[in-house]
Amino acid sequence: MRRARLDRYDLAILTALQRDGRMSKLRLAEAIHLSPTPCWERLRRLEREGLVRGYHAEVAIDELLDVAHFLVEVTLTRHRAEDFARFEGAVAQRPEVLSCYAVAGGFDYLLLVVAADIVAYQRFIDGWLEDGMGVERYFTYVVTRTVKQDRAFPLERFWDNRRRDDQEPG
Repeated sequence: MRRARLDRYDLAILTALQRDGRMSKLRLAEAIHLSPTPCWERLRRLEREGLVRGYHAEVAIDELLDVAHFLVEVTLTRHRAEDFARFEGAVAQRPEVLSCYAVAGGFDYLLLVVAADIVAYQRFIDGWLEDGMGVERYFTYVVTRTVKQDRAFPLERFWDNRRRDDQEPG
């Protein structure tokens, strides 16, 4: 795993941009207590190194549409590389699948799927089963309420732990 060499200013830039990706250069520099030119140079370096992958708007979907969320456990019939690749390729093509995690444990994948309602969701699943995606079984959990949804990763907490781990004698 590639370990990025970051200092407190780089970390502060990443933290600030997670909260507000549209922050002006001047406001970003003020937020991290650095003058604008070095701040901007650091940001460009972080982008070049792939540590800042993009800037996105958070759309208030609940204000626009009635939509249902489903967590889906999926177990594949067979566990060969081509079976995983076929399933993952199909997932990548479906915009209804917002997230897909390959997991270790009692099933193979955990998905977050959105649909207009339970009927639309069932049509989505039925289509997968009919298309021969290699699904042995699936379990669906209907999300009734979102308790917490935070897209900002707690960088400082993990970074502090990483720095301690790096300093411990091995």
